[in-house]
Amino acid sequence: MIMELASIKKLQELIDNNYKIEKVHPPVFGSDAEINIVTVTLISENGKKESIRAYGEESHQVREHIRKNKLFQQQEL
Repeated sequence: MIMELASIKKLQELIDNNYKIEKVHPPVFGSDAEINIVTVTLISENGKKESIRAYGEESHQVREHIRKNKLFQQQEL
């Protein structure tokens, strides 16, 4: 369970440090069927980029965390 939450913890830490989600691949609002890998790219106010990659069930949890907490910007993710 600890490993499953690592990507969500890192995502939330970056959001808390004023990073914004730039891109989610595959898109957050796409189907979760057959999604085994998700990559979230975040960008800081000064342009530094960070990426988080989650696999398997963790990828579903990351996408759901983004949807539930409305962490996306007003763009198609």
